[in-house]
Amino acid sequence: MKPLHITLLFTLLVPLPSYALKAEKVFSGLTLPWGFEFIDDHRLILNEKYGDISLVDLSNQTKTQLFHVPQLFSDGQGGLMDVKASPFEYDTFYFTYSQRVGGSGQTALARARIEDDKFHAWKTLLVTESGSDTSRHFGSRLTFDKQSIYMTVGERGIRDNAQNLSTHAGSVLRLTPQGQAFADNPFLTQPDTQPEIWSYGHRNPQGIVYDSATSRLWEIEHGPRGGDEINLVKKGANYGWPLTSHGKEYWGPVSVGDSKEKEGIESPKHVFTPSIAPGSMVLYKGDKYPELTGKLLVGALKLTHINVLSIEADQSVVERMRLFEDLNERIRQIAVNPQGMIFFSTDNGNLYRIIE
Repeated sequence: MKPLHITLLFTLLVPLPSYALKAEKVFSGLTLPWGFEFIDDHRLILNEKYGDISLVDLSNQTKTQLFHVPQLFSDGQGGLMDVKASPFEYDTFYFTYSQRVGGSGQTALARARIEDDKFHAWKTLLVTESGSDTSRHFGSRLTFDKQSIYMTVGERGIRDNAQNLSTHAGSVLRLTPQGQAFADNPFLTQPDTQPEIWSYGHRNPQGIVYDSATSRLWEIEHGPRGGDEINLVKKGANYGWPLTSHGKEYWGPVSVGDSKEKEGIESPKHVFTPSIAPGSMVLYKGDKYPELTGKLLVGALKLTHINVLSIEADQSVVERMRLFEDLNERIRQIAVNPQGMIFFSTDNGNLYRIIE
């Protein structure tokens, strides 16, 4: 267990710098655009929370519905969530959503092909064991390494789920391109566990990034009242929720869990207090914005900005700047087009492009 880097204390006290980057609105009129992924420099696949998957063409300002997700649980925080282009198959995309099973929602993974602007072969690959009687904390974001899918699942508003390996809730999953567990997943041979689990003890992870240059997997999750975390995810590791937390209870100034850190539990690499309510995370590797190259960019919902953080040589994470606070919109998803231009969506139904 490694203690939090001392610079975390100073980032809460010292004003952060701001650069002369601007947000240019490029599309509007959307309904909770939860996830989007570029096909080329001007066209993107867009997920709206209530189930529509659409093709948006920024060059001619059109939006064409391709598909509506069946059996969708869109209550509360549930609905259609992430979309990512497959690195394994051309013209193939992966989607996460909450599937209605009985009266509850289970976070699910699906795959489809999009060829010649047509939608084909929607297939649900995995419906997780993550149902609860709440409509909170579904996750769910995706990232990939050369052979694997990493998928986040929230603990579904039931805290003890995050320490219970018999449910997928509160975990990061590692999956094959077909949505199955790998033979070397850490809990595959243990009884009464879900074999897809890669790490556990997570609350509501809504950002995950695989850095191919360092082979590191970064994850960000919502804390309670304070205590949003950025974690370096390791095979089989426990990230503590709800045994440890840097946050407080919603009902009063009482710490959650036994302590902030604990032996046998991986400590976060960065903590946000107060909470920013993270909606997504990317690691920017383009060259269009030199001040952002190599930085983690986090969309903030509650505090309505893009949070920019650097990854230090000792693997600590340090907040460097906050962008577009004056926009006053909940920033949900950040994505990069093939040219290296950064775009983001907001819960107001807008798409923006970052310009200098």
